[in-house]
Amino acid sequence: MTDPAEFDGTRKTAHLGRMPRKRAEAEIAHGLEMGLEAAPSINDRSISLFARGSQPAFAGINTFLRAPYCEDIRKVGGYEAAFVGVPFDTGTTYRPGTRFGPQALRRISALYDGYSLDYGVDLLEELDLCDAGDVFVIPGNIEKTFDQVSAAIGHIYTSGTFPIICGGDHSLGYPNVRGIAPHIDGNVGIIHFDRHIDMQAMDMDERMHTTPWYWTGADHPDAHAAAHAAGRPHTHSPHHDHSHMHDVGLANCPPKNLVQIGIGGWYGSRPGTAVAHERGSSVLTMADVERYGTAKIAEMALDLAWKDAKAVYLSFDIDSIDPAFAPGTGTPEPGGFMPREAFEMIRIIAGEGLCGMEVVEVSPPYDVNDNTAQLACRVILDVTSAMVAAGKLGHRDMTAF
Repeated sequence: MTDPAEFDGTRKTAHLGRMPRKRAEAEIAHGLEMGLEAAPSINDRSISLFARGSQPAFAGINTFLRAPYCEDIRKVGGYEAAFVGVPFDTGTTYRPGTRFGPQALRRISALYDGYSLDYGVDLLEELDLCDAGDVFVIPGNIEKTFDQVSAAIGHIYTSGTFPIICGGDHSLGYPNVRGIAPHIDGNVGIIHFDRHIDMQAMDMDERMHTTPWYWTGADHPDAHAAAHAAGRPHTHSPHHDHSHMHDVGLANCPPKNLVQIGIGGWYGSRPGTAVAHERGSSVLTMADVERYGTAKIAEMALDLAWKDAKAVYLSFDIDSIDPAFAPGTGTPEPGGFMPREAFEMIRIIAGEGLCGMEVVEVSPPYDVNDNTAQLACRVILDVTSAMVAAGKLGHRDMTAF
């Protein structure tokens, strides 16, 4: 006989049914106070006259997931996690438009209410989330934007708040990590989902979106040793010919702790593959995913990224998902993940805890029906939900399980 009590859905519906709805009820009360009572003909008296809460999804002023807007960024430490937009696309080498990514995610996130049966999580009740707004980027100036971004992400991280970073193009991977890694006493691993390796030193004479992972590991002793073994001085670095660049990389992001998943296709990876091979970072292609399966790939990525590391950072380029599902991106590459494959891997990876995350390369001008923005939103929701469910983020009472 089939026992419904054994179903995952049965367990999670039971848990969610027991969870109090204090914040949902407080939102209704706030909406009635600030938005006035509805017309007498409205039977549901939880509805206000002016929309002031999370419903209807198509109305209101959008923040991410309708979270409180932390206008006074000095108070961001009062939250457990903060969504922050970085609307910058000067680092793109093909199609621009990712500067509109943060606003697209905010808009489509209004569709969701933070309640997930898949994870047995209610983010509204179990996570103190805010929207920190956008970093003031400098269009046309990559290095000054990098400085702005690193300072902004560093402020959020050192305030004790988990940074949820929404790009923008993938050149931001480096300044995002640069905002976090110097504040970690030990090595930082990086798990990177992408169809492109993004590991060449320079592109078009600048640190474009094809370069971030070259620079995260560029000042680590292993990178110096690899350059020496290759028979060239590490000082060949293009930094030395570009006085406008303000650093030579990070010292606590070892190449051996960089794991790149989904790499392949026909564009933009050749220069970076030589660097990856020289430094000994781990590159997992779609053939590896087919061979081992998504769950095993995630487990291997965790083993490699966490080896002798104190923290792990997650970088998710939306072009890692096949353009049949995610057309709105700057450099689409067929043959990527199906959404469920990606969701399974990030669930396993996030369950071990992260120091920060980014979702990049959503380009709304090329999107269809907000599909790409919605997938990027799901990546954020699934990562944070997996961390909440594992007790790595938020304030879930783990003794209840």
